[in-house]
Amino acid sequence: MPNRSTDALFQLVQSLERSEKRNFKLYMNRISAGGGGDLKIVQLFDALDKMKQYDEEALLKKNPSLQKQQLSNLKAHLYHELLASLRLLKQEENIDLQLHEQLDFARLLYNKGLYHQSLRILDRIKDLARTNNQVTYIGQVLFLEKKIESLHITRSMQDRAERLSAEVEEVNARLSVIGKLSNLSLLLYSWYIRNGHARNEKDTAALDLFFKQDVLQHSQTCKGFYERLYLYQCYCWYAFITQDFLMYYRYCQKWVDIFDSDPKMIEIETAHYIKGMHNLMSAHFDLRNYQKFNESIEVFEKFTETPVIQGNQNNLIQTFIYLVTAKLNKHFMEGTFTEGLYLVPYIEEKIKEYELYLDRHRILVFYYKIASLYFGSGDHDKSIDYLNKIINLKVDLRTDLQCYARLLHLIAHYELGNFELLEYLLKSVYRFMAKMENLSTVEEKIFAFLRNSFRLTPRQLKPQFETLLQTLKPLEKNRLESRAFMYLDIISWLESKIDQKPVQDIIRQKFLDARRNKTDQTV
Repeated sequence: MPNRSTDALFQLVQSLERSEKRNFKLYMNRISAGGGGDLKIVQLFDALDKMKQYDEEALLKKNPSLQKQQLSNLKAHLYHELLASLRLLKQEENIDLQLHEQLDFARLLYNKGLYHQSLRILDRIKDLARTNNQVTYIGQVLFLEKKIESLHITRSMQDRAERLSAEVEEVNARLSVIGKLSNLSLLLYSWYIRNGHARNEKDTAALDLFFKQDVLQHSQTCKGFYERLYLYQCYCWYAFITQDFLMYYRYCQKWVDIFDSDPKMIEIETAHYIKGMHNLMSAHFDLRNYQKFNESIEVFEKFTETPVIQGNQNNLIQTFIYLVTAKLNKHFMEGTFTEGLYLVPYIEEKIKEYELYLDRHRILVFYYKIASLYFGSGDHDKSIDYLNKIINLKVDLRTDLQCYARLLHLIAHYELGNFELLEYLLKSVYRFMAKMENLSTVEEKIFAFLRNSFRLTPRQLKPQFETLLQTLKPLEKNRLESRAFMYLDIISWLESKIDQKPVQDIIRQKFLDARRNKTDQTV
């Protein structure tokens, strides 16, 4: 796992682009007027910019003009000035910053007693906010408008009070719906980050409780952008967690469609659009919609080259995560595991480059996918190396990945013939998965087979592989049992053992057969 600096100022300095650093220096030249304190924060900025890792002792030693007792205040001052310079540089790129600035102007005019000028700006803010679906800012504008109208005589139109009251009621109603839907979406996503897919009927029942909220029914006819966005997200997370992939696809498509029908929102809510495209690609992958999957990757890859991505560090990082994830999934779908190994050095390089920004969940997913790539290509030693990174990491999220990493680790050792180690691993992994309530029929059958396989000769093994295959195949269609097959293609592994072929050859042939059958059906 990457080393992470906990110093917020150092992280901010390291995140700056060249143009942002230059702008900060110009900004400080304008405001400093030769002040000694300001000169010192520029020295502190230069020192932090040159550091690879934050080390306060080394910082003070190399910069004797920076006194230890002053450092805390200097860091706070530098942090504030960096954000101020960024705000000036970026305010035209972000509708939130533009609206904030105009609201500040309206308040300043009000404080000057220039009520009519303030009201004119507030009207312009409302128009801009409505055009860009920024409901929360309309609420702030109305609050200030009411204050002006209730405290001062502005000689506004006679029905001003009634109109303001009606606008406030409408905005409050919308904000209530948006708040409830966004809360529900967040809770569902949080459940997934902790647990992964639904493990059993108990999990499904707990998730169904989320969906007994009236707001889901009342918001079905809502036309507002954010109401629909969060409504579709709620259904996406629920369907994904419960593995209803057709429903998942439908709502992922609705999620992306609301951006396609209102393209300016792609720039305003870029992160939500990126996430929607990621989920749409994942839905096509889960349903094995190969053509649509490739088309979505192509659309997303072109999108990553646009200015809205290239000019924003956060957007660059998010598109890297999801584009690489899609490309890895493409190799899994096609059965081209060895071919996909070219991505590993690039992913490792990017993980190091973005180490300050990538959360542990994303890194866990990358390690599991890389381990699966190596396992599929037949390099079980390398697979074990990446699985160990997951197993040795003490985290309280994605218990599903923790469990299946251990199961894949067990099977990789089985492939290598490490039978002395396997007896211990079997007990350890079984206990862990039982503790995490992650033992379904599929896992129980796999463990039972592995326990018995140690005593069998190669000739006796083949019928046992065939028996296990016949037992597991029907379970693929059981939604709660199919969870295991998402993380580990145990069916293809068993077929590879029976046919004595590499597992990627089995998966590749299935892919080619499916493509051929689909082509025949369309002719």
